[in-house]
Amino acid sequence: MTNTRETRTGTVVLSAATVAMGLIAGVFYIFACAVMPALARSDDRTYVEVMRNINDVIQNPVFFLSFMGAPALTGWSAWQLRATPAARWTWAALAAYALVFFVTVAFNIPLNNALAAQGDPSALREHFEGPWVAWNVARAVGSTAAVALLTRALLVHGRSGQKPGEAAQPSAPLTSRRSAPGASAAS
Repeated sequence: MTNTRETRTGTVVLSAATVAMGLIAGVFYIFACAVMPALARSDDRTYVEVMRNINDVIQNPVFFLSFMGAPALTGWSAWQLRATPAARWTWAALAAYALVFFVTVAFNIPLNNALAAQGDPSALREHFEGPWVAWNVARAVGSTAAVALLTRALLVHGRSGQKPGEAAQPSAPLTSRRSAPGASAAS
C-alpha cells in the first residue's frame, strides 16, 4: 500500500472482516456456552423441537450476511494487504475460517438435516447431540482463532502505516512549562 487512500481502504475492509468474524465466533460461542447446555436440560421432544426451530430461523439474510461476509471480507482484505506485513495474519485467518466453514458443511449441516427427519425424538437426539456439540466447539475455537488473527493483522497493519518513530509521538504537540532556575515548582 503506497498511498493514504489505499491504506484507509485496507483498514476499513480489514476492520469489517474482523467485525463479521467476531459476530460468527460469537454465534458459535453462545451455542457452546449457553444454548446447548440449556437444551441439554430439556426432555427429548423439547430438545428436538427447539433445535429444529433454531435450524429453521437461523437461515436468514442477517446470519448469512455475516456467515458468508466473514470469509469474503477476509479474502478481500488478504488480497488488498498482500504486499504488507499484515498479509500473513489475514491469510491465516482466512485458512482458520475455511476450516470452520468445512466443519459446518461436512458435519453440522448434515446433523441438522438428520434431525429434521421424522423419527423417535430420543433416537434423533442421541444421534445428534454429542457430535453436533463437539463440532460446534471446534467451530467456536476456529472462528475465535480467526478473530485473534485478524486482530493481530489490524495491529500490524496499523503500525505499518506509520513512519518510523511516529507511534511514540503524541498526535498534538505537548508544551512544557519550564521554571526558571531557582523558582519553586509549585508556582
